[in-house]
Amino acid sequence: MRYDELEAAILELVIAAGEDNLRAFGLDTVTRLTREDLLDTAVDDELTGDAWAALATARETVRTADAAELRALLVRIDEGVLADGDLDQGLLTAFTALEHWTTYLEENRRGEIYELAIRSIEEVDFQVSVDLDDVLATPEMTAEYARIERLLTAGRRPPSPEGMRRAR
Repeated sequence: MRYDELEAAILELVIAAGEDNLRAFGLDTVTRLTREDLLDTAVDDELTGDAWAALATARETVRTADAAELRALLVRIDEGVLADGDLDQGLLTAFTALEHWTTYLEENRRGEIYELAIRSIEEVDFQVSVDLDDVLATPEMTAEYARIERLLTAGRRPPSPEGMRRAR
């Protein structure tokens, strides 16, 4: 599967997903993209102390905080960025994931869930460097796509034979 085909497949999954699946996927993904080991290479002088504290709080409460709480934390993080446009990859991934999740909570736009999925794919790509013409060739990327698909389709009934005939 080429990268553009993967993006299209993920978009279809997001469009077809029920609200509960979107939320479950979003929570699982934002938690995955803000985990501690992604921040291991970040250095202290990329953020102010208050921004680091806000990031820690956001990471700890992302599963329970509402949109207003997360937005306030994101503002503190953004105001505390000291790096001149060159944030550590893991720090940027965490910040971007929190932004997409918060905006989803604020506006309920499926596009934010799609963006979270793409950030998750990019994070795997950063770790294992996939071939854009065969993105599912690595076990890591295959596992990530399977996670995305499983969470976005959980509980969905397969189409009936009659429905499948009509779709053709």
